Amino acid sequence: MKKLTLTAVMLVASVISATTFAQEKTIVQTAIEAGNFKTLVTAVKAAGLVDTLNGHTKFTVFAPTDEAFAKVDPSTLQSLLKAENKSQLAQVLTYHVLSGSVMARDAYDLNSATTVNGQRLAVDFRGDSLKVGDAQIVVTDIPCSNGVIHVIDTVLIPEFNTIPGTAQAAGQFNTLVAAVGAAGLADVLGSEGPFTVFAPTDEAFSNLPSGTVETLLKPENKQDLINILKYHVIAGRVYASDAVKAGKAKTLLGRSVDIGLAASGITVNNAKVIAKNIDNTNGVIHVIDAVLIPGVMSRTAAMDVLASAISVGAPVYNAGNHGKCCKLYMEAMESIVGAGVESTDEETMEMVSATLRMAERTHDTTERAWVLRRGMDSLYGSLSEPRVMRTQFKK
Repeated sequence: MKKLTLTAVMLVASVISATTFAQEKTIVQTAIEAGNFKTLVTAVKAAGLVDTLNGHTKFTVFAPTDEAFAKVDPSTLQSLLKAENKSQLAQVLTYHVLSGSVMARDAYDLNSATTVNGQRLAVDFRGDSLKVGDAQIVVTDIPCSNGVIHVIDTVLIPEFNTIPGTAQAAGQFNTLVAAVGAAGLADVLGSEGPFTVFAPTDEAFSNLPSGTVETLLKPENKQDLINILKYHVIAGRVYASDAVKAGKAKTLLGRSVDIGLAASGITVNNAKVIAKNIDNTNGVIHVIDAVLIPGVMSRTAAMDVLASAISVGAPVYNAGNHGKCCKLYMEAMESIVGAGVESTDEETMEMVSATLRMAERTHDTTERAWVLRRGMDSLYGSLSEPRVMRTQFKK
């Protein structure tokens, strides 16, 4: 056990009797017997997390003391402990937990860590002043049968806003918020997700050719607007370092964006990331200085979209989830219609549009999946002659 300061030594003394045989006790049992985590234990019980933290799965817990909880506004704490706020309390508590057993020596080279909550915490285990988020770590490496406890002096509070809520509150994404509303995507981006959004500022939208935004916001151009916005969204929570490492990221439009590292910082296509890793309850925002506009698809890109949708959708169909398969196929075909495909005649694109119209009129999901699949196979064939798709699902 690492001793840091006189305060830490005194705290160690207060828990030493309880941790003599801590290797045989779970995280919750260790916290109860220590005697100075009463509020934390009460909160864990109220959030329904006792069984989780008493189980066999290994966790690392940054445990606030009763003194740390005393710093929290009493009304806020009382509100969190109410039954109707159980979900919010769970978010706070899981923001203090990492998967796996991470000892202090193993975290020395880390700058951040992803919590069970999904959001990230800044960590600094270098030198004598150890920190996690805004909290000071006063005792490290209390071993438990199912993980390890590090004691902290401040309660860590995660972000409670969703992506749309954060964007609206920031004040610099008014055009983006309006566009998301006009496209009918607010509920999607406010759902559980998680999503990663490359968010253009109001200034970025103002740099588009005059009249572009006004045109896109017209009801008759809704699909074009949807396609542009989907081109800014990635499924999952992707932080900047991981995005740069990957080099590319597939957007909800089905098209990929290029992510790089230049002298000026991180880039997404031709846009510069001017703020990164803004956490939300359902994802992460990276702020960019230009609007990403998907160009006309190449024939190869359109074929890739179809191939990807079929490779994912066919097993989903075979597993009996015909509705989800339809959704995957519809999104693929809509992205192709929205973007257009280079060197493709009007007859082919009209066939795609006709397939979508027929699918919308077909209420039975089994038959709708086949309507879409036949249209996709036909389109793939016309783009790749004489190649045909081999992935099949059972009718």
